[in-house]
Amino acid sequence: MARAALKWSVRDVAAAAQVSPNTVTRIESGGTSNASTLGAIRYAFEAAGVTFLADGEASPAGGPGVRLDVDGGGDGPVD
Repeated sequence: MARAALKWSVRDVAAAAQVSPNTVTRIESGGTSNASTLGAIRYAFEAAGVTFLADGEASPAGGPGVRLDVDGGGDGPVD
């Protein structure tokens, strides 16, 4: 959902997080990854303006999700 909100491709995420596109694809397909890789991807999304919501945290449906900050990046991967 975060990638879609930013309109980023797999390659955009990979570049911003400094991981390989294959890694992003594997994670999105439900594969495993180490904590540092997941942290790098999360940091890249947050740097671009994505906020991750915990279960019950300020979302209309009350479930986990993501929110794109109004002044967040979104124009492409961070440098």
